[in-house]
Amino acid sequence: MRRREFITLLGGAAAGWPLPLSAQQAGKTWRIGFVAGGMRDAVSHVLAGFPQGMRELGYVEGRDFTIEWRFAEGNVERFPEFAAEVVRSRVDVIVVATAAAVRAVQQATNTIPIVMSYSTDPVGNGFVASLARPGGNTTGLASSTDDTAPKQLELLATIAPSVTRVGQLGKPDNPNHASVLSRAQAAARTAGLVVVPAEARNPAEIETAFAALAKERVGAVLVATDALFVSQRKRIAELALQSRLPSMFGQREFVEAGGLMSYGESLKEFNRRGAVFVDKIFKGAKPGELPIEQPTRFHLVINRKTADALGVTISPQLYILADEVIE
Repeated sequence: MRRREFITLLGGAAAGWPLPLSAQQAGKTWRIGFVAGGMRDAVSHVLAGFPQGMRELGYVEGRDFTIEWRFAEGNVERFPEFAAEVVRSRVDVIVVATAAAVRAVQQATNTIPIVMSYSTDPVGNGFVASLARPGGNTTGLASSTDDTAPKQLELLATIAPSVTRVGQLGKPDNPNHASVLSRAQAAARTAGLVVVPAEARNPAEIETAFAALAKERVGAVLVATDALFVSQRKRIAELALQSRLPSMFGQREFVEAGGLMSYGESLKEFNRRGAVFVDKIFKGAKPGELPIEQPTRFHLVINRKTADALGVTISPQLYILADEVIE
């Protein structure tokens, strides 16, 4: 998969990879708090992008930096507890890998820099003042999934032209749930489709949601981005296959786990890019003056094995257009 390119909202070109090695502060071992929403084992591959990014910038873990990891395992009620813990441990910066934890961390500190390695609509959610000048102590990266729903539905209609009803799996306590569902429904109306929502707050409810979608006789399923779903991506892919539903996601990690297609972003690359913000802060930049970055393009990833198992016909042209085909 080709490396994602980023731009800042100020219009400047984003720094490319690899970047020059950073000058380390003599004798300093930086302490980084890292708050994640999923289970450690389930999201370790995705979060590995962050220490990878730090290494590419010249940092050696254990010598130049240490990471205080916190994993909520899908339990959003733990975020205030985690935020308080990392603040008490006197970290130099806090990295937040899920939008659901940003508010809790912001409420715990207005002085320690906060880097969002992934967020959705940070302005609309009130995390920052603007993308160009975030203000306060928060900066980082934002998803552009607002722009993907029409294309995702178009791709589903291409491979399953008889489908008229599409399920949408979302997590109701995710701060972006309502807006993501609304945009999907608007895009579906334009395409002459109906979106049928299904909600899940924990792994057991994911099973229930797919059973409900089966009763609604949907012909395909869209899955919204959430830390719970990322940690349960293998099970979600299995349920979609068992239900004979072509599945569409916003991140390639789901397709790697057995989902049919994704059109959007790489969560691992977001975390990798988050290291750049941490590096800039270590070198003296103020987080409130670092523009929020968003991806400039989206990637289409297809799982050929899943397509064959579903009996879905994907044209050779679509395979050619795909950025990655997982065999």
